[in-house]
Amino acid sequence: MKVKLASIIIFTLIIALSDSSTAQNRIQNNKSPVIKFVKNEAKKKVDVLIDGKLFSSYWWPDTVYKPILYPLLSAAGTPVTRGFPIKAREGERRDHIHQVGNWLNYGNVNGIDFWGNGSEGKRNVKGGQIKHISIEKLSGGIGEGTMLTTAGWIAPDGNQLIAERTELHFIAKGSTRIIDRITTLTAGALPVIMKDTKEGSFGIRVARQLELPSKEVVTLTDANGQPTTLKKMSNEGVTGNYRSSEGVTGEAVWGKRAKWMDLYGNIGEEKISMVICDHPENLTYPTYWHARGYGLFAANPFGVKDFTNGKEELNYTIPAGGSLTLKYRIVISSGSHLSDAEINAFADNFASKY
Repeated sequence: MKVKLASIIIFTLIIALSDSSTAQNRIQNNKSPVIKFVKNEAKKKVDVLIDGKLFSSYWWPDTVYKPILYPLLSAAGTPVTRGFPIKAREGERRDHIHQVGNWLNYGNVNGIDFWGNGSEGKRNVKGGQIKHISIEKLSGGIGEGTMLTTAGWIAPDGNQLIAERTELHFIAKGSTRIIDRITTLTAGALPVIMKDTKEGSFGIRVARQLELPSKEVVTLTDANGQPTTLKKMSNEGVTGNYRSSEGVTGEAVWGKRAKWMDLYGNIGEEKISMVICDHPENLTYPTYWHARGYGLFAANPFGVKDFTNGKEELNYTIPAGGSLTLKYRIVISSGSHLSDAEINAFADNFASKY
């Protein structure tokens, strides 16, 4: 009888421990993700980790001439940005070497090209550099982490034209990743003229699979990491398409205005939507889109002339000592293509949050 009673007690304890373990696992699986920053001054970067896994890195490499977020990864760990020129992947285009990860700059600032600097594989003689100055704040947390950076827009003669202050918010919600960028550009002792050009401004160079299918001759990266020119381009696995808040699709979105732009497609079996949201307080909202089929995905609030076939022109000026603030949101959804209603909800949240 005592043996039987002891067996019952042991069995009950095992069940209880099992239930407790299952409940604990359920709590762990449903917990909000933890955002953490790892700073590495020697490598000139700060890694952004979500539950210990890389989401992106804030980099300021000497050979890129601007701070960048590189790479951008989906919640499943899939790179949605092109690897070239930092770490080329097989099948990638090798064009526009200055388009790396995610960045913000412009092609004509007092006559100086900040957009295309590095396009020759080295610093362009007339190219400007956005020089990283400091990391003012790193604040990790549950579901959201914040980074505050400063930088200077430097002319070829070494003079600073613009002081930049950027606030980056990294947000994780289930299978969705979000980056909110609030950048304030302050002119120095002289006015700063953003002369009208299509070459700008808040850009992402996307992975090959998220490009739009095309047929032109192109140089790609081979299995050994070397360039190879193809006479006829293979579109195998290339699945991208644009869709704007105004219902425009495909390459027709270039030069059009929209509150947000969705680039959706598949990388392998993973369905991905990558969205850039403009902010109602931004210059020329809703913005013009410098979005190309070959993988350049950019919002440009300054390039009115090129986008209107010369019918309008902006040439925006930041007065001496004055400031301009630009706000953008990136949404990366893994496992599904976002609907208009879902994207509008992200855009509305962004507009009301900042």
